[in-house]
Amino acid sequence: MPEVLLVPDMKLFAGNATPELAQRIANRLYTSLGDAAVGRFSDGEVSVQINENVRGGDIFIIQSTCAPTNDNLMELVVMVDALRRASAGRITAVIPYFGYARQDRRVRSARVPITAKVVADFLSSVGVDRVLTVDLHAEQIQGFFDVPVDNVFGSPILLEDMLQLNLDNPIVVSPDIGGVVRARAIAKLLNDTDMAIIDKRRPRANVSQVMHIIGDVAGRDCVMVDDMIDTGGTLCKAAEALKERGAKRVFAYATHPIFSGNAIQNIKNSVIDEFVVCDTIPLTPEIKALEKVRTLTLSGMLAEAIRRISNEESISAMFEH
Repeated sequence: MPEVLLVPDMKLFAGNATPELAQRIANRLYTSLGDAAVGRFSDGEVSVQINENVRGGDIFIIQSTCAPTNDNLMELVVMVDALRRASAGRITAVIPYFGYARQDRRVRSARVPITAKVVADFLSSVGVDRVLTVDLHAEQIQGFFDVPVDNVFGSPILLEDMLQLNLDNPIVVSPDIGGVVRARAIAKLLNDTDMAIIDKRRPRANVSQVMHIIGDVAGRDCVMVDDMIDTGGTLCKAAEALKERGAKRVFAYATHPIFSGNAIQNIKNSVIDEFVVCDTIPLTPEIKALEKVRTLTLSGMLAEAIRRISNEESISAMFEH
């Protein structure tokens, strides 16, 4: 991704969720992050003070709502309120990883919230004018907002890396039925390669059982693609099934590295040759120390998206082939 230049009146701010990614984006735009003190009061409440003039400015706040999800979400909304009260001209929430996205619907008649909608309403209520995010878990979440949402894709960055792997007779694998559209798009761009699907049943959250593999993976390098890796249990069990069916090597690609619960142990014990993820969520030192995990940066893509939004240019044009 080429370097992109800062637009006049644009200002970037960041919370404490993704400081390294925010700094990389600022570097790509040849600017510095805005001066804001984001901390905590003695009782744990979020404290925000904007230490520079933002009146009339085109403001972008870079903040994933990853774990600790509630803290990072509150930082974001309090920063928005502070900037709105300081007379910012337009505020775009840049949320590389949008937390609560998996709670996007009611299952049959279950008495559960649609928390993704609650978060969307929360952000709109404090004065967010636009949202920029990456690979929403469910694209229909865009419709929960009353403001424009740009949902950009990490797949071009992942694909560029895949093309450098020297894959032997590759096949793209969707780890579940829900990821078929994503896998098909990657397969088409990966020299129109074949695709396989893993049909599984999930008895409860973060527990999955591989049932059947649709497609021939024997003697081939398998590339599993997903939007996120949580505990890693789904992908690890899928990889075992692929190896049992004769797969040569197995790579796992995902945009969002949540890596919660027993993810470290799952990765260590996995037959997956490599996990490749993006920097939408910071990795813990324990995860960084694992040789099987490699990170790609989305800073160039997000910087270009920010530049285009500020210049009122097309975002979809970034992904036209």
